[in-house]
Amino acid sequence: MTLKTGMVGLTNVGKTTIFNAITASDIEPSNYTFATIDPNKAVVNVPDSRVDEIFANIESDKKVYSTLDVVDIAGLIRGASSGEGLGNKFLSDIKQVDAVLHIVRCFDDDNIVHVDNSVNPIRDIETIETELIIKDLETVTKRIEKNTKLVRARDKEAMAKEPLYNKLKESLEEIVHPRDLNLSEDEITALYDLNLITLKPQILVCNISEEELLAKTPSEYTLKVMEYAKSKNCVSLPICGKVEAEIAQLEDEEKVEFIKEYGLTEPGLNALLRTAYNLLGLITFLTEGEIEVRAWNIKKGTLSPQAAGVIHTDFEKKFIKAEVISYSDFKDCGFKRSEAKKRGLARLEGKTYEIKDGDVIIFRIGQ
Repeated sequence: MTLKTGMVGLTNVGKTTIFNAITASDIEPSNYTFATIDPNKAVVNVPDSRVDEIFANIESDKKVYSTLDVVDIAGLIRGASSGEGLGNKFLSDIKQVDAVLHIVRCFDDDNIVHVDNSVNPIRDIETIETELIIKDLETVTKRIEKNTKLVRARDKEAMAKEPLYNKLKESLEEIVHPRDLNLSEDEITALYDLNLITLKPQILVCNISEEELLAKTPSEYTLKVMEYAKSKNCVSLPICGKVEAEIAQLEDEEKVEFIKEYGLTEPGLNALLRTAYNLLGLITFLTEGEIEVRAWNIKKGTLSPQAAGVIHTDFEKKFIKAEVISYSDFKDCGFKRSEAKKRGLARLEGKTYEIKDGDVIIFRIGQ
């Protein structure tokens, strides 16, 4: 399962810089509106120290990380949903993503122009959210037109969904965010096929200054975003895009020293990925052998046969048992499966076993 994320934000908030950090690319940020015309896209490896440690301690040909698809949408402005700055086209680019990274500028810099001539994170957030709401209103309106025809034909499913669609349309017309409607799980499920941007998990990424990173104290800008996120039951995360982009370009040994200089234990990218995974309810299981050490993403709560099916569809149908060792036990046993078996730490699990994050698994498959 590949996680797909779309980056949104006003122009000149540092989206391209953070994109460079995530993808370790070197796209030149530009200090003018609509520097990004076509969306920047990349598939990147998700760092996982467990993969690294297993690979370093067993005989294996290669290591394979799970991956992240990243789309950097062109900077938006007020009126994007109606085509200002070609924003309507770009908003369509994030309808298929799993999560939205909303980059918010939380730093002052006279050399970087702000589209509204002043730094005001909450105003910026509300500008983007308004554009997303209006874009979703367009989607819902089109669906209602289609659904109305089915209602006239007495289609039961269409009739059941009609009140929900109308309620949603009315709120979007009033620029009320769907999260403020307290939709039930059943209602959210019923709206799933609309791919509404406003219903996607969102992380408010505070792009902070280097000075704030070193001070280890949130600025007034960052505090306001954190308070806003809490009030809206959202997630916020501070990241210094400038520093993260520099870290991404370094070799491993240099990277460790650079991170220490800033008093960090890891790149902010790692925290961002964990936050995204938690939002989406994803966990990782591992496989190891002579051919490869590999990380696999699945939804939390996935059972053994379905997890096997992520590797190959036939594995789910022919599943017999899963030989499971927790990562911590595997490490304690020197990354030797034989030692884990000797200590009774390798368990045979059946079809009802719920995979845990960090499980190291060999699936036993029938003919």
